[in-house]
Amino acid sequence: MQTAGAMAATKKTQAAPAFVTPMAAVAVKQLPEGPGWLYEVKWDGYRALVIRNGAQVQIQSRNHKDLTAMYPGIAAAALKLEVAKFVLDGEIVALDESGRPAFQVLQHRGSHAKHQVVFYAFDVLHTEGRDVLAEPIEKRRALLTKIVAGNSVIRISADLPGAASQVIDAVRSLGLEGVIAKRRGSTYQPGDRSSDWLKLRLDRQQEFVIGGFRPDGATVDALLVGYYVGKAFKFAGKVRAGFTPHIRRQVRLQLDPLRIGKCPFVDLPTEKSRWGAGVTAEEMHEMVWTRPALVAQVRFLEWTAEGRLRHAAFIGLRIDKSPQEVRREE
Repeated sequence: MQTAGAMAATKKTQAAPAFVTPMAAVAVKQLPEGPGWLYEVKWDGYRALVIRNGAQVQIQSRNHKDLTAMYPGIAAAALKLEVAKFVLDGEIVALDESGRPAFQVLQHRGSHAKHQVVFYAFDVLHTEGRDVLAEPIEKRRALLTKIVAGNSVIRISADLPGAASQVIDAVRSLGLEGVIAKRRGSTYQPGDRSSDWLKLRLDRQQEFVIGGFRPDGATVDALLVGYYVGKAFKFAGKVRAGFTPHIRRQVRLQLDPLRIGKCPFVDLPTEKSRWGAGVTAEEMHEMVWTRPALVAQVRFLEWTAEGRLRHAAFIGLRIDKSPQEVRREE
């Protein structure tokens, strides 16, 4: 007769691959140095899990949305891997002709036929009926390399050699978004924003939640964006730059069904800041308020002393992050 421990071990060994809430990184202003850290590129794309169970493949966003139909090439590539059961953690990235990430292409793939959509895998959570969350990162990386080897669509997000300062210089020279540092020997901590993973952005950008817009005919002239502090939805500023006419129309189409009658921000200013990021009392009647349900990636120069975004530009909408997760990053 099997003991309870042996039965539990057998059950664990035979576990089916399934969704796991992804582990998150802590934003920092400086990367740690030393042999205790691994470095890799912070990719500019959608965070996702690729889950294969035999002939079935699912692509799930970090907030558990099914992206499989949106990225059939990645799903097809997963079926070509020799391992039949796995859960891979990584980033869906659109690459231009020079191999650089192009975030907006992920939302408008039909008009960018020359771009290639790939999946950069940086972790494995399950392989061949066995969860490997408790294994050290070095072992998980070795398992990942064996699973993904030789696939041109599902690729390894490779470790970057050198000291942190050298890695930062190399990544910045390539115009990439940033660097992730991961502590050697660390386990995978589902759903946690752990200090074992640290992220450094090389330009100032982050996600913000859209709470309203100023219309311009059938398009948007500006977005009003914010972030959460607890349950309070705080105003961050206006975003007017970074749009093409096509994107202005597409964003408007997604915002119109979210219209509400009341301003959702708890602290919307009634007078302009020095940098013009506020909303005057006269402008309030021009704004259309929306339920805070859409997340936008925004690039900006800095936070002003008033806590507003200076020179903000729209990069794209994010479908892989829940609004309530969005916090101000310093």
